[in-house]
Amino acid sequence: MAFKKQINRIRVVLAEQDRTNKWLAEKLGKNRTTISRWCTNDMQPSLETLIEIAVVLNVDITELLVKTKYDK
Repeated sequence: MAFKKQINRIRVVLAEQDRTNKWLAEKLGKNRTTISRWCTNDMQPSLETLIEIAVVLNVDITELLVKTKYDK
């Protein structure tokens, strides 16, 4: 459950760009419920879809990923 509590980068980038789940759903041809589930970490997009999201949002794909390994 700790994973679900992490900040979702798709949600953050959408907020930074003043965009909505509905807008992203229309751009990707996806259901709004699917976008919502990505933004709440109930499910994750495929790598191919993550690339599409990065293109639509005009960001580097790394901005949509949460770093999981930290250097000591």
